[in-house]
Amino acid sequence: MDIRQLRYFVAIVEERKISAAAYRLHISQPPLSQQLKAMEQELGAKLVERTGKYLEVTEAGQTLYKYAQKMIHLLEEAKMDVKEVEDGVKGRLTIGVNTLSVVGLPELLNQFHEKYPRVTYKIQQNESAQLRQLVKDRVIELAIIRLPLKLDDFSVIHLNTEPFYFITSKKKQIGHHEITFAEIQNYPIIIPSTEGLGVYQMILDAFSECKLSPNVISECSDVSVLLDLVASDFGTSIVPETVLKRYKNDQIQAFKITKTNLSASTSLIWLKNHYLSTTAQNFVELLTNHNNKF
Repeated sequence: MDIRQLRYFVAIVEERKISAAAYRLHISQPPLSQQLKAMEQELGAKLVERTGKYLEVTEAGQTLYKYAQKMIHLLEEAKMDVKEVEDGVKGRLTIGVNTLSVVGLPELLNQFHEKYPRVTYKIQQNESAQLRQLVKDRVIELAIIRLPLKLDDFSVIHLNTEPFYFITSKKKQIGHHEITFAEIQNYPIIIPSTEGLGVYQMILDAFSECKLSPNVISECSDVSVLLDLVASDFGTSIVPETVLKRYKNDQIQAFKITKTNLSASTSLIWLKNHYLSTTAQNFVELLTNHNNKF
């Protein structure tokens, strides 16, 4: 039996006449009678019996009717679910966020949730290089990452570019609001990343361009731990502006770095020439219309 035959049988049971069921189904009577006979032959059971002008459902027919209703209902639910997922009304947004997280993401996700309340989320935090690989492996569809990274296989939307700041504990007396790399090299530095990754290399390259060597005493990719270390006067650090906006710490002071082009670009990426779910497409559209408030 197929779903079409089950629909026929439900109509026969509920109308109690072949003629009325055929009218409801917009088919002629003979094919409907043939389908009923075929179902009875397949099941080896009498499904309906004629009593005067009407058909009465047998016990076997009642059992089939019960299951037929459930199956038809499940099919309709499946159709609606698939359509809602395809339209982006339902679905799952899988997105990666760089460890040095963007400030505007919570606001953006709140807007998206208000517009698509039935969407669920998988938000994964990691370093940009790892996020790029997760997108490539289709573990997540989208990622907000920091450049520079090689992105030949990805579609990219630039979100913003921000400066880096030099941070120390308030125990240090510097006496001015700006600082150069020549001055920074005299302080013990905690790099807010891991060797081999983008931010780590960017900071080293910035010193190299000035023909200077930083006094690196540690690396730390956990922003909260990094700031606690700086606040305790264990060391100083160089961080993107986002970190200062997102993680407030009264025991830390920040200084603008002058005479340098060191800056961090943030972008949204996804794989080129691959299927992108409607949910992800809707998020990209919302972000594009968000005026890049990151």
